[in-house]
Amino acid sequence: MKKLFGVTVAMVTPMDGQGDVDIKAVRDLTKSLIAKGVNCLYPCGTTGEMNKLSVDERKRIAEAVVNQANDACTVFIHTGAGTEQDTLALARHAVKIGADGVGIVTPWFLKCSDRELIGYYMRIADQLPKDFPIYLYNIPQNASNDISSNIAKEIYDKNKNVVGIKYSYTDFTRTLEYLRIDSGFSVLHGCDKLFNCFLMLGCEGTVSGVAGVFPEPFVQVYQSYLKSDMEAMQSWQKVCIEICDLLKCGENIAYFKAGLEYRGLFKEHMRRPQLELEAAEKKKLFMQLDDYCKKHHMDRNFVF
Repeated sequence: MKKLFGVTVAMVTPMDGQGDVDIKAVRDLTKSLIAKGVNCLYPCGTTGEMNKLSVDERKRIAEAVVNQANDACTVFIHTGAGTEQDTLALARHAVKIGADGVGIVTPWFLKCSDRELIGYYMRIADQLPKDFPIYLYNIPQNASNDISSNIAKEIYDKNKNVVGIKYSYTDFTRTLEYLRIDSGFSVLHGCDKLFNCFLMLGCEGTVSGVAGVFPEPFVQVYQSYLKSDMEAMQSWQKVCIEICDLLKCGENIAYFKAGLEYRGLFKEHMRRPQLELEAAEKKKLFMQLDDYCKKHHMDRNFVF
């Protein structure tokens, strides 16, 4: 079964001026990221504003990414949703359209017991093909639920199609616990600023929102790691940290969308209640990105 690895991009969801999903822009973004050398794509997650999208919209986005990628890049669809029924419907759709796998966040807002979390993943995994890979997705600071290493191990041991976890909280000890579950248990981390550190711990890669705007330094970090060039890896990680700071590390998705507008892909539009950056704020960001691109000899525009 395929797994996520390397630079996995948590994709934004492009919107038009009316707040509707812009499918053409989804395709253009997919094409651009593949051209920049990312390893995997991960649409419809936290960075993709999943909680503000309908099931139908999420299906259309998934289809656009899978069809545009056309096997040129590994695509896992995030299918976690507000209800178990919607999660399963989206996961089954991902199987149908030929996605390489899915990621599924914990239930959110209301707290779940260990028994409830295990049952949730067990029921979904049981209803998907046994050769179709599933990643658990743990982002406790947003979802209000946390997957302990014991829970992850029990789910993994009982389901052959559960292959790993995406973890988006900066707890090194918990990350190590996940890595000790089994040599075949895949762990990816969502902390962009510590990509090199988590690679050295043994993680398979990162799931990064910042890399969806400026993939170049993240691709260089991973390539340097594969070549065992630690000096180059550390140097490129510093370049990653700079762009993480400029784009606020995903605390406000509007910065990601403004960054993609800067790079010539599509206009920055948010779905309410989130708002676009104020004019002065965007102007300041664009000036900072000009300096960043000049300093690191990067093309301003995506090329595809």
